[in-house]
Amino acid sequence: MQITAAALRLKFIWIELGRYGRGNQYSRRGTRWTGHFLLAIGMMTDGLKTAAGPGLRHLLTRWTDTPLRGVLAGFLMTAIVQSSSAVTVASLGFVNAGLINLHQVLGVIFGANIGTTMTGWLVALLGFEVNIQAFALPLIGIGMLLKLMRGPGQLASAGVALVGFGLFFIGIGVLKQSFEGIVETFSLTRFTADGMSALVIYLLLGVLVTTLTQSSSASIAITITAASSGVIGLYAAAAMVVGANVGTTSTAVFAAIGATSAAKRAAAAQVLFNLITAVVAMLILPVLFYLINSISALLSLDPDTGITLALFHTLFNLLGLLLIFPFMDNLARWLEQRFKSWEETESHPRFLDNTIAQTPALAVNALLNELDVVQQRFLNLYQLAISPQYDASKFRQQRDVLNNLARQISRFIVNLESAALPDETTEQLATLMRVEHYLVDCTLSADTLAASWNTREKLRDPTLESELAGFLNQVYNNMVTVTHAQEAANSDINSTLDSILQEKDRIKATLIMAGTRHQIEIAQMSSAIDSLQEAWHITKTWHKATHRVTALAAIVRPEMPEPEPLVASQ
Repeated sequence: MQITAAALRLKFIWIELGRYGRGNQYSRRGTRWTGHFLLAIGMMTDGLKTAAGPGLRHLLTRWTDTPLRGVLAGFLMTAIVQSSSAVTVASLGFVNAGLINLHQVLGVIFGANIGTTMTGWLVALLGFEVNIQAFALPLIGIGMLLKLMRGPGQLASAGVALVGFGLFFIGIGVLKQSFEGIVETFSLTRFTADGMSALVIYLLLGVLVTTLTQSSSASIAITITAASSGVIGLYAAAAMVVGANVGTTSTAVFAAIGATSAAKRAAAAQVLFNLITAVVAMLILPVLFYLINSISALLSLDPDTGITLALFHTLFNLLGLLLIFPFMDNLARWLEQRFKSWEETESHPRFLDNTIAQTPALAVNALLNELDVVQQRFLNLYQLAISPQYDASKFRQQRDVLNNLARQISRFIVNLESAALPDETTEQLATLMRVEHYLVDCTLSADTLAASWNTREKLRDPTLESELAGFLNQVYNNMVTVTHAQEAANSDINSTLDSILQEKDRIKATLIMAGTRHQIEIAQMSSAIDSLQEAWHITKTWHKATHRVTALAAIVRPEMPEPEPLVASQ
């Protein structure tokens, strides 16, 4: 019954505000300036993000190596940009790119939640006691001068941010006047929340407003202005602030759609953190306000509604951070087991683990087995790249699997080399590292080959087109032959490479002649030659990798069976 009553109360507020808005100048101005207010938030965010530019990237990639530094980086960036959503989405982008890992991004996300409380303090301290237009209008003027006088760049972006700040504070002033006008029209006593169910309704309202505006800063600023004007009670405003904290996670959730598994885990971390913080804040709401009153009395602060809500917003976010900070590593490990992608499952090493790392001789053999798997996967990838039925999505999946697997092999080798090892084992690990780099090089070239081969216009000369396709298939067949030749002599390898090089040069010369005689377009000739060159580079690099693997395998496992062949993935 309490929930129904609260819902009816909110519906009545909506109806009354609608009636009032149709005939009141303050309401109409407030409606217009709400739009200006949201525009100001966007201008501040966009301008400061661009002005920060390399600084934002530097903070994310260089200053997040410990959880505490990550929290500080997230706090500083959000305090500057004035948008936790912007910092969170930027962090997801860096996670997507592999520039920071999940452990690093957790601190940034949690720090961003603390940083977003600065908006409340700006509104509380500057929005109600200062003559806003006295400094807001000069900010707009200076900002526009910078924008107009300077071309595209960081200084012009800083100008846009200044304009945003000016509009931000003017919007606060007009919203305040609008809410004060509403107060004069009808009684406010019926609109204060009573009971937990009513607070939940206001919390959900905060979630809704923040989700629709995609800005917790805007939602919190509007809530503080409304509470300071008496439109809603203090506890109701506090519930809406908590709801804004939950609603801001929608930006990360939307950004994580279609993103990598790591980005989805980061978004899930923000959702979990904000939900846990919201639940705790709502359960101990009276305790938090008792603490706020005690802090205000200790610091001799005036009992101002805006300052009280800003302090509340900061306090419950700090409490949430204190609750979850000791468990960040556990949370990261738990999340790493969730949102497993197909690529991550497929790229899990078959032969490498911590147990095998304890015995270097066995680890070298395990690495050889893992590199055999990588070679088989690359042969599958090359087939996909030159297939007449080219599937770009499937190719990218297989490419990502190869890259992930190569990174894990490289990391395993580095960890082994950090221990005291015999010189012979160290040399073997160096050889394996070199082979891994060769295979990564092949993967990069295959990616380039797939792009050039499958986006080019086919040659008008069917004979040339057939010869070109035949060369790419010849490269594949040669790689298969070399891979399965357990004892290939250097002379045999060099002889095979010479014949492939001669065929490549012959086709290239034919293509150039055909282009000169206008038998094929120059663009067709160039793309065909690019494909030839990439295939030639792949086969050269492949021969180097295979020769080193074969020589090392003859020493490490002269009588050991080969690993099971890899079945081509669907």
